[in-house]
Amino acid sequence: MKSLSGTNSKKLQGALMKRTITRTVLASACLFFAVSIFSAPDANAGEFGVLNKKMLEARDSLLTLLKNKEKRGPAQQKLVKETADAVSAQLKKMKAPAGKEAQFKEMSEAWYAFKKTRENELVPAILSGKQEEAEKIGGGIQKTRFKKFSEISAELDK
Repeated sequence: MKSLSGTNSKKLQGALMKRTITRTVLASACLFFAVSIFSAPDANAGEFGVLNKKMLEARDSLLTLLKNKEKRGPAQQKLVKETADAVSAQLKKMKAPAGKEAQFKEMSEAWYAFKKTRENELVPAILSGKQEEAEKIGGGIQKTRFKKFSEISAELDK
């Protein structure tokens, strides 16, 4: 095997180093691009993506309260209220997309009706041990309102 002279060896090492750095930078850029596209679906979804995420958090906190009797303490009750308030706060910051004011209004009305029933009927039924009544409310009108809100929000996000 032929040995490389000192100068040629340094040139080869430099070329290999440059190639390695280029590949590392390229791989990092590809990884960043892939993560930004595929990681969090709401990252590029704009205001409606944020709104939907908050709505799902509000729904999940309430379902936890409904389905887990051991998780009905002050901490979970606070989370139920805070997550619902976060949806309302996000909704107040938003404006209807141009030409879609009626849909936005309908979506907002569905949310506020959902929240009112949640606070005045559903949560009190859960906390007073009226499980069957709470499940009827949650699986009835609240399910319908949640679906309406979600569908309109998805439509407005297009």
